[in-house]
Amino acid sequence: MAQIIVRDVDDDVKERLRRRAAQHGQSMEAEVRDILRNAVKRDHAPDRGLGTEIVALFADLHLKKDEKIKELHGFKLRNPFTK
Repeated sequence: MAQIIVRDVDDDVKERLRRRAAQHGQSMEAEVRDILRNAVKRDHAPDRGLGTEIVALFADLHLKKDEKIKELHGFKLRNPFTK
């Protein structure tokens, strides 16, 4: 495995990484590895069109051809930004 040394990290950033690692129950080093791994994962994601992305959202529903998705009539939406 390779090693990377990062110098001149702001104290605030280091503290926030420490807290984030504690929330996830792991060391700060493991947390940084996860962050880096996830960051480069997005770089390798294939560019897909909007239609393909929408189809992927509903793939787990196992719809049959021409089957419609039920609408939520009467479902009251709430503003997530208000209490």
